[in-house]
Amino acid sequence: MKLNPDMSVKQQMKVLTGGAVEVIEEQLLQDKLQRAKDTGRPLRVKLGLDPSAPDIHLGHTVVLRKLRQFQDLGHQVICLIGDFTGRVGDPSQASETRPQLSEQEVKENAKTYQEQVFGVLDPDRTTIDFNSRWLGEMNFADVVRLASNVTVARMLERADFSDRFTDDKPIYLHEFFYPLMQGYDSVALEADVELGGTDQKFNLLMARQIQRAYGDEPEVAMLMPLAEGLDGTRKMSKSLDNYIGITEQPQEMFGKVMSIPDDLIASWARYFTDVPEEKIQAMQQAMDAGNLNPRDAKLQLACRIVTMYHDRQKADAAQEHFSRVFTRGEVPEDMPQLDVSDELDDDGKIWIVALIRAADFADSNSEARRLVDGGAVRIDGERITDPHADVEVEDEAVLRVGKRRFARLRV
Repeated sequence: MKLNPDMSVKQQMKVLTGGAVEVIEEQLLQDKLQRAKDTGRPLRVKLGLDPSAPDIHLGHTVVLRKLRQFQDLGHQVICLIGDFTGRVGDPSQASETRPQLSEQEVKENAKTYQEQVFGVLDPDRTTIDFNSRWLGEMNFADVVRLASNVTVARMLERADFSDRFTDDKPIYLHEFFYPLMQGYDSVALEADVELGGTDQKFNLLMARQIQRAYGDEPEVAMLMPLAEGLDGTRKMSKSLDNYIGITEQPQEMFGKVMSIPDDLIASWARYFTDVPEEKIQAMQQAMDAGNLNPRDAKLQLACRIVTMYHDRQKADAAQEHFSRVFTRGEVPEDMPQLDVSDELDDDGKIWIVALIRAADFADSNSEARRLVDGGAVRIDGERITDPHADVEVEDEAVLRVGKRRFARLRV
């Protein structure tokens, strides 16, 4: 949905606050929008990016799509890559001290962010910045001044710190500096608004406190929901392997959307697409009444998401592939070729676990065994259930692991 920069402040407020869990403070946001309209100076909208996990998945796009709304209304987005704070590591949701990244790791991850972020944002209204530009220049007197604005008691209000303190787990002094540095970022950037997930509330409130201490007007903190991952229970995360990356291939992306629990359809449509709220509610009511098959709703959702990050032609091809493989029970025409000639014993057999590992469908023997035990492994349609089995392999046989992984075996 393309937004008009000439919209009234009231209309902008409706768009910008839509979908947010909390806005601190709404009246301040309205005042800033009015000021921007009166002066012609666009708001500076900040998003901090942690370079420890650079691959952008659909969960990240909840915030990125909100940033795009700000851009479409004429405002400037600053994607701040925490190349300096990344050497400390955000303690949010951490039960123990996070490992510090090397400068080289931070640079490599930052490059990946820059390559992917424009899949959602408008490059002409996006500034990419790095907080080493000012944090790396601070002397010890600057650090003391910054630290003098926050008490230890205030830091221990943070849940992850207080939990570790209660459990007698170590909290290192440098970890206290992460929210201080992130707060100072907002001073350096003169941020008007900052976006983040609900798990970033402490950091965003700290930024407002630091801005006041330096004599600046505090930014508006806009907290966005944390989208559930493929499992439907935990937030989408690469570490939990329940995510869809925005650079994944169309067929993989389509298949993953089709695998989500039915009760995620409406929330995913709300989080990840431009479908109007009234249509999402109508879709949910139709499913609840039995007038719409959830599978059909998921097909529409998968097609929309793939189209957003690829194009409609690739989305249609992915849907046809899904229908052919999973609805009609066929195997895909294109799949990796795996030559196992050198792996076979004198009887022309191979241990099923070794075969799965050779196809790169498991990272360890124990994972391969679990796949077999779980009934996820088939050869030419025949399910293999014994993880100790030596299987006979014929040329052109098809190894299938789970719903979406295939390999054509060559002998």
